[in-house]
Amino acid sequence: MQLIIQPDGNVRCVYGETLDLQALGNLNIDRGSHVEPDSHGQWFADLSPVAGPRLGPFSKRSDALAAETEWLEHHWLNPQAKS
Repeated sequence: MQLIIQPDGNVRCVYGETLDLQALGNLNIDRGSHVEPDSHGQWFADLSPVAGPRLGPFSKRSDALAAETEWLEHHWLNPQAKS
């Protein structure tokens, strides 16, 4: 889990349960995407809540979740970090 500590002391991250985030203070959690199947059982990660693309199709939900997390970490959480 990547935590981005901003100059004002706020912390940004892609939500996960690796850490007890409540220990850091008050939480403000917003949806970054929707991972859902289509009528054919193919999985898509819709990142429109953060002005992102629709990723997929994926045959497994876990693959859609991994792509969702990778996109959020690279493009939304820390877009200035280049790999």
